[in-house]
Amino acid sequence: MTMRALFIQHDHVSPTGPVSERLRQRGFHVDELVIVDEQHVDTPNVRFDFPDASDYDLLVPMGAPWGAWDDAGIGRWLVPEISWLRDAVKRDIPVLGICFGGQLLSRALGGAVAAAGRPEIGWTSMHSDDDGLVPSGPWFEFHYDRWTVPAGAREIARTPSASQAFTHGRSLAVQFHPELTAASLEGWLNAGGAAKVIADGQDPDAMLAHTRAEESAARARTAMLVDAYLERVAKVLPRP
Repeated sequence: MTMRALFIQHDHVSPTGPVSERLRQRGFHVDELVIVDEQHVDTPNVRFDFPDASDYDLLVPMGAPWGAWDDAGIGRWLVPEISWLRDAVKRDIPVLGICFGGQLLSRALGGAVAAAGRPEIGWTSMHSDDDGLVPSGPWFEFHYDRWTVPAGAREIARTPSASQAFTHGRSLAVQFHPELTAASLEGWLNAGGAAKVIADGQDPDAMLAHTRAEESAARARTAMLVDAYLERVAKVLPRP
């Protein structure tokens, strides 16, 4: 029986990239759901009905341009998603939370999310306690907030600015973007990200060139991360 993974794409410019590619290579069937489509990007407080998590063997909530703390602005779907993830963890369904999705996992487990002292944007190396699970990078970052590590979780990696990865049971949260490709970064830049990069004192064209040069090595790191997560943490592999 084929294993099933569900990606929750919070906006319309967040392709699942090398993460879903690796899951498919490992024999997973992958479904993708978008919460805020292009039509509602300026009015993102939409209603969304989350599917039954028990229909899936792995949940992957992804990044978003909004704050994982913003119950007032996007609470119609943010608060239900946190409850949905909390229930999934209680039911022992593995969660791989990416950036915003990792922050939601922190909240679901009793942690908190708030503005960081400074944003992390671009290719970043980090200190990892377990390079075999979360390689030190570089990984691509694009975030303004940070989580607290929930009680009972094990922090795996960090930078001086923010926690970067933690495990809890069969779940893993990462603050960086293992799914990123040059094509997806170009989509983010064109959707308003370029102004944010410039405001951070960086050159979007140089960042995109760096990403093209890094893409092959980054894909290999992502494959390693996904494989180690499946085998060592989620302990979920396709059935024959």
